[in-house]
Amino acid sequence: MIAVGADLKIYVATRPIDFRCGHDGLAAKVQEMLRLDPFSGAAFVFRSKRADRIKILVWDRTGLVLVHKRLEGCKFVRPTIADGVMRMSPAMFAALFEGLDWRLVRPEEARRPQVAG
Repeated sequence: MIAVGADLKIYVATRPIDFRCGHDGLAAKVQEMLRLDPFSGAAFVFRSKRADRIKILVWDRTGLVLVHKRLEGCKFVRPTIADGVMRMSPAMFAALFEGLDWRLVRPEEARRPQVAG
């Protein structure tokens, strides 16, 4: 299970991958392409060339969890294709997973109170 909380780090690969990869292949891509640790507990999001599918890889302290989602009749909004990785907030990830345009999710600026009470 993937518990998306405020402390979950989410990384998105900006280049599409071969979707025949499984747990081990994606873990290797995290290490080689993204230069990150696949066993850190972060979520790693990969997309297909057609942009209608995503795979999410997470280490949950007992094993690698792989989630595969395919949208019917539409495509995931994806970052600009380039080499590398981008960080995503949990709110942006929730919008992405629902098939929404995650780029429209903006954090509200928290204001520090001037006085207590």
